[in-house]
Amino acid sequence: MSKPVVAIVGRPNVGKSTLFNKLIGERLSIVDDTPGVTRDRIYGECEWLNNKFLLIDTGGIEPKSDDVILSQMRTQAQLAIETADVIIFVTDLRCGVVSSDYEVASMLQKSNKPIVLCVNKCDSVGVPEPEFYEFYNLGIGDPFGVSATHGHGTGDLLDEVVKYFPEAQEDSEDDEEVINVAVIGKPNVGKSSLVNRISGTNRAIVSNIAGTTRDTTDTFIENEFGKFNFIDTAGLRRKSRVNDNIEKYSIIRARMAVERANVCVIMIDATEGFTEQDSKVAGIALEQGKACIIAVNKWDALEKDGNTMKEFRDKLAVDFSFMSYAPVIFISAKTGQRIDKLFEKIVYVHSQNSMRISTGKLNEVLGVATARVQPPTDKGKRLKIYYMTQASTRPPTFVFFVNNKELFHFSYQRYLENQIRDIFGLEGTPVRFLIRERNEGKK
Repeated sequence: MSKPVVAIVGRPNVGKSTLFNKLIGERLSIVDDTPGVTRDRIYGECEWLNNKFLLIDTGGIEPKSDDVILSQMRTQAQLAIETADVIIFVTDLRCGVVSSDYEVASMLQKSNKPIVLCVNKCDSVGVPEPEFYEFYNLGIGDPFGVSATHGHGTGDLLDEVVKYFPEAQEDSEDDEEVINVAVIGKPNVGKSSLVNRISGTNRAIVSNIAGTTRDTTDTFIENEFGKFNFIDTAGLRRKSRVNDNIEKYSIIRARMAVERANVCVIMIDATEGFTEQDSKVAGIALEQGKACIIAVNKWDALEKDGNTMKEFRDKLAVDFSFMSYAPVIFISAKTGQRIDKLFEKIVYVHSQNSMRISTGKLNEVLGVATARVQPPTDKGKRLKIYYMTQASTRPPTFVFFVNNKELFHFSYQRYLENQIRDIFGLEGTPVRFLIRERNEGKK
C-alpha cells in the first residue's frame, strides 16, 4: 500500500517551506523571505502517531503581478488537488485573510478533498489573538494556529491531518500471486499506450481498480503469463506553463508508483534516446530495490539497419551503467511488437528479485571467488571474510561477516557481486551488501 500524500498549499510567503521543514525534521526546502524561492526538493517522509506519509511542499511560484499570482496559485493548488490525499492550507496571521486566500479556498472546496486550515505565525502560546478568528470566514472549518518557526501547534495540526488518511484496503496488490508493475518514464513516452495495448490485445480479465493515489490508474490483467496489476503513472495530461512543477510532480508520482510495485518497466523513447529525466526515474527504482526492465518504446518509428539494435543497446549500457543488471527489450506499444516478451521478462525479473539462496551455496561460491582473487590487504593487514548469508529478498540482500570493514573495498565488493551474479543470475534486480565486523582477539 502506498503511503498517504499530504500537500502543503498556500499563497507566497506564508511559511509553507518553514512548516514543511519543521514537520519532516530536516532542512530540505530553501527558506527565504522572497516569494517563490522554493526551487529544490519538494517532498519528504514524515511520521506522526505511527502513520507514515509523504509530505509535499508546493513551492516554486514566481509572481510578477497580481494576475500572475492568481494564475499560478490556481495551477499550484490544482497540482496539489490531483496528487494529495489530504491538503494543508497555510495562511498568515500577520497578513490576515487576503483575496487570494479566498480564491484558493474556493478551489480546494470544490475538490472534495479533506482540507486542514493552518494559520501560521501564531507565535503567542495560549489564547489566540483576535485576528485569528477572521480565518473562519474562509469556510474551511476550524483553523489550527501554528508557529512553523517554533513548532507551536504542529502536533494538533498533524492530529487533524491523520484523521483523514484512507484505511488500508485489501486489494490486488496484497495478493502474492499478483505482480504489481509500475510503468514509469518521462511524459509522452507511451506509458498509457502500453497499458492500453496490453489490456486491449491480451485475452485478459481487465478491470479498473481505484488507485491508492488519485493520479495513477491501476489495471488488473490475467493472461497466460499470470496475474498482473499495471500501475500507469501517466501524470498530468493538460498543458501548463509551470513546467518545473509539472516535472517535480511527475517524479513524485513515479516515486509513489514505484513504492507499490514489484517490477518497474522503465520506458525510453526510441526516437529521443536516453535523457537526464530517464536517469532520475530509474534512480528511484534503484533506490527502492525494485526489479527493473528497460523498455525502448516506439521501436517501429525508428529507421533501422542491421546494426541499429546493437548500437542502441551498447549506448544504453553506457547510459544505464548504474543499472547494468536490467534487461533491455525493444517494443512498440502502438503495434504490439514484443509485448509477449515483455510479460515473460516481467515474470522472470520478479522471480530473480524474490530469489533466496541457501547459506551453504553462497559460501561455496565465496570460497571459490576468494581463492581465485585474494581479498585485499592494507598496511600488512588482510581482509578476512568468515562467511556470508542472505538476510532478505526484494532485493536480495547479503550479509558478510569480516574482520575489518574498512578493508572490504568497493572494488572487491563489485567483484564478489559479479561472481554471485555469474552463478545465480539475479538478472533485473539490484543486490545489496551489508558488512558486519567480527573481531578476532585483541586489536
